[in-house]
Amino acid sequence: MTTQQISPPEAEGRAGSAERGRLARLFLGRPEEPRWVRPALWAILVAAGVLYGWGMSASGYANSYYSAAVKSGSQSWSSFFFGSLDTGNFITVDKPPMSLWAQELFARVFGFGSFSLLFPEVLMGVAAVALLYTTVRRAFGYPAALIAAGVLTLTPITVAINRDNNPDTLLVLLLVAAAWAAQKAIESGRLRWLLASAFFVGCGFNTKMLQAFLVVPALALAYLIAARAGVVRRIVHLLAAGAVMAVSSFWWMVVVDLIPASSRPFIGGSTDGTVWDLVIGYNGLGRIFGENNGPGGGRGGPGGGGGFGGTSGAGRMFNDILGGQISWLLPFAAIALVAGLVLLWKRPRVDLARAGLLIWGGWLAVHFVVFSFAEGTFHPYYSTAMGPAIAALTGAGAVLLYGAYRRSAVWAVVLPAAVAITGVWAFMLLNRTPDWNPWLRWVVVAATVLAVAALVAGRLVRGGGRAVTVAGLALAVLAGLAGPGAYAASAASSTTNGTNPLAGPSTGMGFGGPGGMPGGGSRRGGFPGGFPGGGAPPGGMPQGMERGQMPGGGQGEMPKGQTPGGQSQGGQRSGGMGGGPGGEASQAMISYLEKHRNGAQWLLAVSSAQQASSIIISTGQPVIAMGGFTGSDPAMTVAKLQQYVKEGKLHYVMVSGQGGGFGPDRGNSEVSEWVRKNGTLVQPSEYGGSSSSSSSSGSGAQLYYLR
Repeated sequence: MTTQQISPPEAEGRAGSAERGRLARLFLGRPEEPRWVRPALWAILVAAGVLYGWGMSASGYANSYYSAAVKSGSQSWSSFFFGSLDTGNFITVDKPPMSLWAQELFARVFGFGSFSLLFPEVLMGVAAVALLYTTVRRAFGYPAALIAAGVLTLTPITVAINRDNNPDTLLVLLLVAAAWAAQKAIESGRLRWLLASAFFVGCGFNTKMLQAFLVVPALALAYLIAARAGVVRRIVHLLAAGAVMAVSSFWWMVVVDLIPASSRPFIGGSTDGTVWDLVIGYNGLGRIFGENNGPGGGRGGPGGGGGFGGTSGAGRMFNDILGGQISWLLPFAAIALVAGLVLLWKRPRVDLARAGLLIWGGWLAVHFVVFSFAEGTFHPYYSTAMGPAIAALTGAGAVLLYGAYRRSAVWAVVLPAAVAITGVWAFMLLNRTPDWNPWLRWVVVAATVLAVAALVAGRLVRGGGRAVTVAGLALAVLAGLAGPGAYAASAASSTTNGTNPLAGPSTGMGFGGPGGMPGGGSRRGGFPGGFPGGGAPPGGMPQGMERGQMPGGGQGEMPKGQTPGGQSQGGQRSGGMGGGPGGEASQAMISYLEKHRNGAQWLLAVSSAQQASSIIISTGQPVIAMGGFTGSDPAMTVAKLQQYVKEGKLHYVMVSGQGGGFGPDRGNSEVSEWVRKNGTLVQPSEYGGSSSSSSSSGSGAQLYYLR
């Protein structure tokens, strides 16, 4: 027997044909796909890219707290690894560094700016939509997958957060990837896919710590019930996946905590400088119980529990703050989950559709309970993690309920009832801000009434029933997506508040509220222009505030490209938050410090990360945030400061002009007092400042020289 020889030109031709085949499948779909599916999917993905990326440069540096760390990580590999706020590695941000790494790599290639900060978020947001489509398609088919992808694309809080540089966009992508891999493991019975799912969850932990674990019960339960393997083998597989998840979750924490404290930065947000304390405290029990276990917003804190998400309880996801961000399709998703489980209950144990309901239903249930009853600081944008589950259940439920509607007279009432409930809830949400697009809620009412009528008639009218039913389904989609679509478009057409991104109109202001002005104004700000008077609150941030947050859940409206502290991208002073707790650092002061740095490792030490971040962004120089984000982290001590001064690593310290410490609890007052006692006050006239800012009784900052 002879082997057929293929000439090089023929081989190249076949390779080119295969490549064209792959491209055709990518853009036109597989041969078995209906011709309309792939164009519809591409339309959704393009819409997602436009919503997430349109005008993103207007957001400037977005959340400057994380942006400063990105700039430092793009300049120093050690800062990259630790997630340090400054290249001197004094203190880290209060999250693991994985969410920063993509932005830092982009910044190393394209330079630091809005593009490197926000374009990775756009890519990750679109990828999450595509991956959700793929996951839902395998379990429920093409129509369900397209509906799910469209719903996730238009989820208001998802649009808002995907236009920002907070960690949640990457977290959602990783968790959707975990669900995708877990479903493949259930379908195939292969361990490698379950291990991949565990790995993605571990990466999620290194993005936002314990929040990533909220999907684990759903994934584990679905695999234990539905995977194609014996019960003992399934248990062994889950144990192996648990080991992979532990390693992929804790490797960074273990490595960092094993490094001597003197050789690494203080871990921001912790009480003892360790990642372990950050995991179980500030980013762990503190989020659940509040009070003394973490950031404020517990009982008696701002907002009556949960800070900026409103009072904790079963109704939190539907309140004035969160309702318009995430709850539009929550009722439909809940109905779809219950009805779907009933419809599929008698299917074989390994049925993939029922397993899909377990995955997405468990995901939604756990998140709903934890988010609703968490008494620690809770920002509305955390709820974006519920978006994929709501979207998947909406798509799956629409298909399952429609199938039951066509087959059974008993089930024929469920789909119209679900549409009616969804429309009524959408009207109630829109009616909370009657001055914002007032016509929209009446469009929703009309579409809902006509949709329900058409669906009822579709079961009664002979001959023309199919056309009537299709019209009813189209109207149901309009009724369900008009409200969130309008909110999503609002988020895409306005400047994002980097610290507390929200979509749609404001429904109020004050502690526990979303910020913005009453009467349908923008949600982008708390107090217009910053705190009253243009400065920071006396003595630091109120308990429960985090990452540049202003009372009311917003941040003072900034001119385009401006960072907290009143520094614009061009380095010019203007209004704003006044530099955060402890006062301001003007451009004149920064120029003076750069001129008189004299080889010091750090340009300046300031009270908090809010002050430091604006200087780091504008200068690219390392700045010490002595008290971390809020000013209350015990990162700086008198002994450490004395050592830095003695070794010539630091010459200048800026402290509050109010005579107290630099944290809201005055926990670091001894450091401020030591600076005042042993430092030389630099008169503002030396760097072009106002003499009134040096008054010890005033609210301005005081610059001290230490030698």
